[in-house]
This record gives sequence, C-alpha cells and structure tokens, in this order.
Amino acid sequence: MREFLAMGGYGAFVWTAYGVTLAVLAGLFWQSWYRARKRTAEAERLKAERRAATRRPARPIVAERRPAAPPSEG
Repeated sequence: MREFLAMGGYGAFVWTAYGVTLAVLAGLFWQSWYRARKRTAEAERLKAERRAATRRPARPIVAERRPAAPPSEG
C-alpha cells in the first residue's frame, strides 16, 4: 500500500494534483449551485412583481346610489 501511495517517488505531486483538482471541482459545484439558487429566487421575485403589476385593482363595493326624491309640494 505504501508503494502505491508513494507512486515511485511522485506521490506527493500526484496526490497534490488530485487534491487541487477535487478542490476546484467542489468550488465550481458550489458556485454553480449558489448562482442557480440565487437566480431562481430572483426569477420568482420578478414573476411575482409582474403578476402584481398586471392584476386589475379590486373595485370597491359601493351601494348603488339613487337620486334623492324631489321635495313634495303641499
């Protein structure tokens, strides 16, 4: 096992390269995940704003007004 890890004297370079590669891939994965989550939230916010802007304002419920009766003469 020790010989395998030493890789003929180049183990330090090989395992360092694997470590750096793994760190870079993990960083890229995290960055992609973070940006996708952020942009999804932004898209949802914009959709909500657009829906709110296109909705008609609710008309207030008002009782129908009838003209006042003319004063009675007499």
